[in-house]
Amino acid sequence: MIGFLKGKLVLKAPPFLALEVNGVGYEIEAPMTTFYVLPAVGEEILLYTHLAIREDAHILYGFSTERDRLLFRTLVKVNGVGAKLALTILSGLSVEQFQQCIQDNDVPSLVRLPGIGKKTAERLIIEMRDRLSAIGDVKMSSVTDEASHQIASNPKQEATSALIALGYKPQDASRMIQSVSKDEALTCEEIIRYALQGVVR
Repeated sequence: MIGFLKGKLVLKAPPFLALEVNGVGYEIEAPMTTFYVLPAVGEEILLYTHLAIREDAHILYGFSTERDRLLFRTLVKVNGVGAKLALTILSGLSVEQFQQCIQDNDVPSLVRLPGIGKKTAERLIIEMRDRLSAIGDVKMSSVTDEASHQIASNPKQEATSALIALGYKPQDASRMIQSVSKDEALTCEEIIRYALQGVVR
């Protein structure tokens, strides 16, 4: 099992990134909470990883903190929640926000995330309630202390593609991006953050 990777960030294309470690390039899927704190391409980072082995593919998932990875691993154990939906949850809610939803029985906030219906939200609340304490005990460590930002060539288009990859319908993704400030200086990660905050809140 690959526990973590430390190397040079060579690509950011949410929800995918590429990391070069000793001359080997690793393709990694990550939630938006990880992209929010990534440094600029070319900088060195450390990601906590989870390797999923399927018949048709080996998929590597990366997380900025151990808590994010633990929540991901806990979520995929819930009946009806796969890796893609777990990434969507981590992209739309921080660990703390998710914990609050579970503690408050906040079904409406969970249902606002793509791919989560009322029954799935209720199942998450029931099955995750007893597991939250273990997640809270993990020491947080980030990939970087100061996040640098890189201006994307077409940040709105990349942000729209990222939302679609996270499970939003194309028309909904476009609407969410259009509702974000038209400030051209925003990066792809910032646009996605504001768009998701608008949906969840």
